[in-house]
Amino acid sequence: MAQAARAGAQGRGSVPDDSWRGVEPDAARRLLVAAVEAFAERGFHATTTRDIAGRAGMSPAALYIHYRTKEELLYQISRVGHERSVRLLSDAASGEGRHADRLAAAVRTFVRWHAEHHTTARVVQYELHALGEEHYAEIVALRRRSETVVRDLLADGALAGEFDVADPRGTALAVLSLCVDVARWFTPGGRRTPDEIGAFYAGLALRMVGAPPAAPA
Repeated sequence: MAQAARAGAQGRGSVPDDSWRGVEPDAARRLLVAAVEAFAERGFHATTTRDIAGRAGMSPAALYIHYRTKEELLYQISRVGHERSVRLLSDAASGEGRHADRLAAAVRTFVRWHAEHHTTARVVQYELHALGEEHYAEIVALRRRSETVVRDLLADGALAGEFDVADPRGTALAVLSLCVDVARWFTPGGRRTPDEIGAFYAGLALRMVGAPPAAPA
């Protein structure tokens, strides 16, 4: 029944999360999915390894075969999510067309992922404080790579005369903060689909940098 409820809760605007498709074996993947659900619902500190194992249909002892600690599960979730963020933004920023087209594509894609996979994204973006010092440093470095992709795109667009941006770094942080926050409030079945939210935010980002409208996606 719980599984059916989760499936029904996905509703309009959600798609299956394929973030963990490369994780092997199956038991390790199931534990990551269960940890995402538990951390998103209860927060990292309120979640126990027993909670995670139970959601995965496994015993608590079985969890430690694949992950040494609860923090390691969070680290794996954070790493996969942030690597995907870097990839999504980099692919869009290095595409063809005007700088405005590429900025719009980056924002549209980034926002759509945060809406479609809002449960995963909430954990990826908002549970960083629970990581250990070494893991935290690694994830922060990935976040800075995302910031650099957007900052460089804005700076290049300004040099080309397409953007009116006095502070590319500050503007990049503002744009990314808007995108990330979608994971906090998005609810499947709402007024806008992930695609519609992505297009809306792309338009907001272009207005922030004083750019003309992007070409249709």
